[in-house]
Amino acid sequence: RDERRREAESTPERETRLQQVRTGRNATRMHTWRILENAAFNYDPSADYTSDPSCTIGPMSVTCDHCEAKKWKGEAPGMCCNGGKIQLPRLMDPPEPLRTLLIGDSAEAKHFLNNIRRYNSCFQMTSFGTTKEIRESGYMPTFKVQGQVYHRIGSLYPLPNEEPKFLQIYFVGDSAEQAEQRCKNVPQTRQDIVLQLQGMLDHHNCYVQSFKSALNKISPEFKVVILADKTPHGEHERRFNAPATDEVALIMVGEQHGSRDIILEERSGTIKKISDTHRSYDALQYPLIFWQGEDGYHFELRQRNPMTGMPQAKKISAMQFYAYRMMQRSSDFSILLRSKALFHQFIVDMYAKIESERLLYIRLNQRTLRVEQYAHLRDAVINDGNVADIGQLIILPSSFTGGPRYMHERTQDAMTYVKNYGRPDLFITFTCNPNWTEIQKELFVGQKPQDRHDLMARVFHQKHKTLMNLITKAKIFGAVKCHMHTIEWQKRGLPHAHILIWLKDSLHVHRVDDFISAEIPNPQEDPDLFCIVTKQMVHGPCGSINPRSPCMKDGICTKRYPRHFLKETQTGQDGYPLYRRRSSQDGGFTANINYRGSEVSVDNTWIVPYCPLLTKIFNAHINVEYCNSVKSIKYVCKYVNKGSDMAVFELTSGENDLNEIHQYQMGRYISSNEAVWRILNFPIHERHPTVIHLSVHLENDFAPKMSLHAPYYTT
Repeated sequence: RDERRREAESTPERETRLQQVRTGRNATRMHTWRILENAAFNYDPSADYTSDPSCTIGPMSVTCDHCEAKKWKGEAPGMCCNGGKIQLPRLMDPPEPLRTLLIGDSAEAKHFLNNIRRYNSCFQMTSFGTTKEIRESGYMPTFKVQGQVYHRIGSLYPLPNEEPKFLQIYFVGDSAEQAEQRCKNVPQTRQDIVLQLQGMLDHHNCYVQSFKSALNKISPEFKVVILADKTPHGEHERRFNAPATDEVALIMVGEQHGSRDIILEERSGTIKKISDTHRSYDALQYPLIFWQGEDGYHFELRQRNPMTGMPQAKKISAMQFYAYRMMQRSSDFSILLRSKALFHQFIVDMYAKIESERLLYIRLNQRTLRVEQYAHLRDAVINDGNVADIGQLIILPSSFTGGPRYMHERTQDAMTYVKNYGRPDLFITFTCNPNWTEIQKELFVGQKPQDRHDLMARVFHQKHKTLMNLITKAKIFGAVKCHMHTIEWQKRGLPHAHILIWLKDSLHVHRVDDFISAEIPNPQEDPDLFCIVTKQMVHGPCGSINPRSPCMKDGICTKRYPRHFLKETQTGQDGYPLYRRRSSQDGGFTANINYRGSEVSVDNTWIVPYCPLLTKIFNAHINVEYCNSVKSIKYVCKYVNKGSDMAVFELTSGENDLNEIHQYQMGRYISSNEAVWRILNFPIHERHPTVIHLSVHLENDFAPKMSLHAPYYTT
């Protein structure tokens, strides 16, 4: 009956009905928010805050109507397939023995999963290279690289007196000899497992089959080519003598080929770099994920009409492609998400590809970016500067998210808030808890949180949005004038947010104890908060207990723990108060925590300041600091917007001195946690209200555009 009534209603009637629905929903939300207003100052140990829907993100219970991706209700509808416009062939369930090795609980399967990168290295046909690879160990291992990432491939056969590597092993000797060579090249691998996987790839992988077919026909006047497009434009496919799988072909030596095609010689000492937009880039490097040789991202992928499935003019971006692949679907085996450390390497590799394409576009469009201030140009000429360098700087603009200019502008935005609204009232650091129930529930059998950086990123993103809603909409600290935050990644791999809050009614230091605590709570009155604080808010331990803690430098804790006992909160010298930390004689509590298998007693000198309400709601490390002085404001604004880790390195004199893109690529770190965040297009910085940047033109300060192709002088 309701459906018939809605079908019969006119457009104005429909708009009126929808407006009434929206008004009702907003009223419900506002009622919920009003209940929590100023709740941070009125924390109730007996209240069950986690039962409030506005304080939780709920289960992963939403299924996309188009691609069947599983999502949380607060996630963007188009984050998986852009509303049905991204339609990719599904990755088929793996055959045996790979399937059992990925999901089994036998000693053999556990050994395989713990060494899956090694086993993939046994079969990869290209080499993975980067400026520097970093494996962060400890509680949350993460895969991290510094600098540029590239894949390289050699010849089909090794040179005389050289041992075969990578692709060459597929064509040397029988199966037993190949397996022996693979285990020799990659230690800590078992030959029986290698033999099984080798047989699987020989039977199923189209590249292995195509290479072997092509090698039967190869001669000195031919080369093997892996085409960027499966059939070269304007040519008949039979002319290339391609096998049925049509993945590789033979061409005459000296014959023209595409700039992105992979050309392989029978024997050669040269190693060739593969274009990261070549369709085989992924399959050649990750044969245990793409065991059939499925295509990766390439330029010819196009979006489709969600209703008809017909291709459209707009192309699929690399970010959209890999975001689609990263989704968990009930109908899929999800081989990528089951691959543990290999999954982490893959997403770092693919994000490096995405970023490289963006940087290439910027480099090729420098003409619209390259300008010199007239005054600077004039000074360079007067002072006998190198005129050849004028206009030669390759710029990485502030529009590139995460770049140095981008983060510098965000710092200036923060200082603009300070200029207009004064010092911020609160400085909050919110860190992901990998043991959140929402993460644990979605793990596959046998997995741990550190195996699924995708879940940690998605859950933390939702939790962070909930936190910001509580602060800005529910007004738990009071009405907010402005706020800004930046997402970063610790070396241990966990995402965390630095948040600055400006309140309409400035807080006074005498109210600090009402909403910030640096003490262990009473275990009898508030056992839940006691448990959370002793797990999440204890610093270190460091010092004599753990002299190798990351916070230790020259035998001293850089965070100044353990702190001194204080009966009352006092004004500090560094812009932060000295919070009340009572000893057991003055009514403070102690706790025993488990540290590396030993029981350690801690007191209030080890507690990181926290807000009881937020700690209770989120069950996470949330450091809340009150800013009571302008002395530290500039430091705080810079700290919040400092960006991710960058390497310090020395550039030799030459063209790279003027190349900001090269400097950024060589100095950047990409971790698997950050790669997931960026591929899913989650923001790394947000602020409100928006700061508008104005162009200021002074006398002799106009900006002439410079061109690389223009002569240095004209007549």
